[in-house]
Order: sequence, then C-alpha cells, then structure tokens
Amino acid sequence: MMKKLVMLLQSLIRTPSFSKEESGTAQILEDFLGAQNISFKRNDNNIWARNLHFDPAKPTLLLNSHHDTVKPNSGYTRDPFSPDIEDGKLYGLGSNDAGASLVCLLGAFLHFHEQENLSHNLIWAGTAEEEISGSKGIESIWPRLPVIAFAIVGEPTQMNMAIAEKGLMVLDCIAHGKPGHAAREEGINAIYEALDDIRWFQTFQFPKVSSLLGPMKMSITIIEAGTQHNVVPGECKFTVDVRLTEQYTPEEALDIIRQNVKAQVQPRSTRLRPSSIPENHPIVQAGLALGCKTYGSPTTSDQALMPVPSMKMGPGDSARSHMVDEFIYLHEVEEGLNLYKQLLESILLP
Repeated sequence: MMKKLVMLLQSLIRTPSFSKEESGTAQILEDFLGAQNISFKRNDNNIWARNLHFDPAKPTLLLNSHHDTVKPNSGYTRDPFSPDIEDGKLYGLGSNDAGASLVCLLGAFLHFHEQENLSHNLIWAGTAEEEISGSKGIESIWPRLPVIAFAIVGEPTQMNMAIAEKGLMVLDCIAHGKPGHAAREEGINAIYEALDDIRWFQTFQFPKVSSLLGPMKMSITIIEAGTQHNVVPGECKFTVDVRLTEQYTPEEALDIIRQNVKAQVQPRSTRLRPSSIPENHPIVQAGLALGCKTYGSPTTSDQALMPVPSMKMGPGDSARSHMVDEFIYLHEVEEGLNLYKQLLESILLP
C-alpha cells in the first residue's frame, strides 16, 4: 500500500493542479479508485467515495483533503512538477500541502473499505479550490454528501491535532477625502484620513481571548491611493486580513470594527468561520491516547466551510507549505498512514 500511495502522490505532483485547474489530478484520483474497484462520485473536480458496507442508520465520518495547489513561487531551484526522491525526501509542489495527507487518508479509507460491522460509515473526499476557499470545493459537494457527524481534515500538522482553527474575514476599506492640487492648500488627503484607521487596526486588541487560539489578529496587507504626484488623493483603499476566533462571530467583529473606524468597511465574505471540536470528543481522546498533541491553528482550511465538529491533522509540517522546493519525508507518509489507521481503528472497531 505504501508503494501505491507514494506512486499516486508522485503522479499528482507531476500534474499541475492550481486552484480551479484541478481536472488533471481529479482524473488521476478517479483512475486510482477505479483500479482499486472502488465506486466513487465526481462533481466538478471533487471526488468522493464511501465504504462498501455503508449503513444509513450509522453516523458518518468524513476524511477530507484537497488536491489543488498554489502556484510555485519564483524562488524554486527545482522543477516543482518533478517528484524526485532524494535522501528520504519526496520533492514537488503540493507534496506537503496537502498531497501527503490526501493519499494517507485515502490509504486509511481503503484499509477499512470492505470491513463489516464498523461503528461509523466512512467517506473519503479529495476536493478542489481549498487554497482559495473557492465555491466549487468542499462547500459545493456538502449537500450531496450523507449527513456528516464529524470530520478529519488532512493538512500538514506533524500528525498533531488542531482541534480549533481561526476563521478568516477579508475587509475592503475606503477612506474618503477630497481631491485638490498638491501645491496649494486644497482638498482633504484621503491617505491622511486613513492613517488613524490603519493605526487602530494595528493596535486594537479584542477584549475576549480564546484559550486555544489566543487573540484575534488584524493585519493591513494592501494599500492603494493616488493617481499622480501633484494631486491630493480623494480616496485611499486598503485591505485588512482579520483572523477570527470562536470568541466573536464575523458579524460581531465587523460591528466592533465599524464602530471604531471612519473608513467605509465592506467584508468580502463572512463564510470562513472559526471551527473546532470538543477536547472530550472520542476522536480527540483516541488521538491523545496515541500520543498526539492538541493545539489551536492560526491558519484557515476547509474546516471553515464544514458545519460539523472537525479537526485538522496530517503528515508534514505547516512551515513547509508554499515554501521554496516543497517536500515531504517518506517516513512522514508512512507514519501518517499508520497513525490514521490506528486512530480510525479505535473509533470504528467495536
């Protein structure tokens, strides 16, 4: 099984699968499942399958990861689509984020696929558009799935359990001034109007702090103003990245922000909400019994789009995601597969 999974991961790496362009890797996953005689469904570039003895009367556990990638950055010294193995490392774009998690969850699913009398149903899903939180990813197939009781989301966590995850809200802000000639005392400079708001975003601390995720974080990431050197700008646009905790809903955070800044504030979306799973949940307790650690994750994944308890867990290291010359250790793939199997065994077998 390990050899098959590594070969599958290499095939995925060879095939470009930028977000919204994952048809090639979706076909590879189709072909792999077909070769294993596994029935599956496909919608757009999302592929999913359920265990052979699926019983609608039982609760269902979802095993999900994504097969889209970001684009390689300019610092790559290797071919990002060449899945070379050197010194125990498998190189390539998407190897760590999140190809290894995807194939390890699939391997664990195959291990239990034909077993009878499991306590839960299993669904494995390889989904698209995770890197951009796109509308044709996990969100688009959720209504097509059976009712999900809880989920494991495959992302590189060194096989520790992220039992809480920050949400994301991106704000487009516009500070308004009045255009005028820069050489005369004319106009109201929108850049200056924006400065107090920008300073507020930099220094404000939301009073309620999450025990797992810490404080909420706001960062100014883009500023745009002015058209020529001698014209006082009448408008200054800036973008704010807001990382949410479970202490505030996106609507509550937005209301606080609007009460404290002069700029016009418009959220791009409020759908990427914080997510979590109780520490006393059986899947978390099973992981703790196997020596896995729990933590709160500052990054956002498909968990944010799942309206059920979920935890993020997978082989690899989040610090390697989107890095130059991305790689996964082969021993991490093997350990990931084995730990997923042990974790599921403690849940699925009576």
